[in-house]
Amino acid sequence: MEPFARLRGVAVPLLEDDVNTDQIAPVGNGHKIDQDYAEILFMRRRRLDNGALDPEFPFNKPQFARPSILVAGRNFGCGSSRESAVWAFMAVGVRCIVARVFADIYRENCLQNGVLPITLPEADAARFEQRVVATDGGADFEVDLVAQKITAPSGDVFNFDFPAADRLRLLEGLDDIGLTLKHADEIAAHEKRVAGQSPWQQRADIARYEQE
Repeated sequence: MEPFARLRGVAVPLLEDDVNTDQIAPVGNGHKIDQDYAEILFMRRRRLDNGALDPEFPFNKPQFARPSILVAGRNFGCGSSRESAVWAFMAVGVRCIVARVFADIYRENCLQNGVLPITLPEADAARFEQRVVATDGGADFEVDLVAQKITAPSGDVFNFDFPAADRLRLLEGLDDIGLTLKHADEIAAHEKRVAGQSPWQQRADIARYEQE
């Protein structure tokens, strides 16, 4: 996956709680090999009953046509674990989501795909949201994972904590497989050692895999 270190761009406010994955990427979509994930992002919510685009929905507003950052409320990404609910944001350019609280599985899906999920300290969250709303897409915010801070166009700086292991995987662009492969030499050495010390164990493992 693509590494994440710094990002500069427009921040879109969607300040709602309990935005679920079926709203983000509706079920029944996202199963084609050549799926346009940008098209399915909030497919139901972006249109009025008559089929026309809702001009009041944030992602339909011209100032948010090329977003980089999404700012959301509590329990963001709740519901089913569908990974397309992350891919849909990536398809329109969003690489960072700032939310009051993330659903656990959704946060993990973000990390697996190179999207930075940030939760600001409660004391700063409301002030940051106010800056995003006031800016209204008119200027860029800067997200710096290296320094663990967000800088608003006003110059205000919002620091955030981030687990060291998650920070490493984003900075180096590593999903779970990539993290495992960092230890490829150690794994190979272990397998060689086991083959010499307990050859019967390797034969038993191979037999079991063949049966499965």
